[in-house]
Amino acid sequence: MGDRAGHAPMNSVQQAFRLLEAVAAHERGAPAERLAREAGLSLDAALRVLGALTKDGYLRRLEGGGFVLGDNPGAGGDHSAQALMNRIRPALASLRDDLSAAAYLTFYEEGEIRIAEIVDGPQTPKVDLWVGFKDAGHATALGKCVLRELDDDARAEYLSRHTLADLTPRTITHREELLRQLESSFPAPVVMDREEYDLGTVCIAVPVYNGTTLGSLGVSFRADRMYRTSQVRESLLSSADRVTRGLSLGG
Repeated sequence: MGDRAGHAPMNSVQQAFRLLEAVAAHERGAPAERLAREAGLSLDAALRVLGALTKDGYLRRLEGGGFVLGDNPGAGGDHSAQALMNRIRPALASLRDDLSAAAYLTFYEEGEIRIAEIVDGPQTPKVDLWVGFKDAGHATALGKCVLRELDDDARAEYLSRHTLADLTPRTITHREELLRQLESSFPAPVVMDREEYDLGTVCIAVPVYNGTTLGSLGVSFRADRMYRTSQVRESLLSSADRVTRGLSLGG
């Protein structure tokens, strides 16, 4: 993880989401000056972020100069999965850049933990997903985060259908031990896996929600770079809050 003295975690994603939220409140569009005021940003900062969001297709600029959501040209909102991903992808990209780590988003759907999005890069490669999440929920922070947030019945039902496969020498393969770890391993709601899915890789995750659908947001990095965990925790929690709010935009 990058050790950046004086760096304010999540500043860029906070600006992006404040502006996305401000834009979402105006179905017919709003000018940059008003959006900057509502987002609590200077006009220069707002113009810079609005330009980047427009270039990437998250916003669209109207002929009169106002801005609307890129996937919602003022017609009441598009709630497709792709539209939702478009709204939150800037948060994952900013999380990746702020922590110098690949970012992941999962959701618990139809009894399975499924990856919805991965944002990585040349300097922040994702972990080699050599085993699908259907068979590895117990061995990843993303999966364990979901399992910890489930109620007892739902967790028991999931574990009754999934073998705790031995993926590395550090993988937890006994149900009772896994349950103990979920209750006591790391200050809630943060969950970690320490080389349990892939030797040499550590993952940290926190919960997110799309309405009533539970999910998890996490980052992965080399085990020898596991330091400044307080910064990671802060950034993940802040980003998870923004992702949850972004998923509910227009809902």
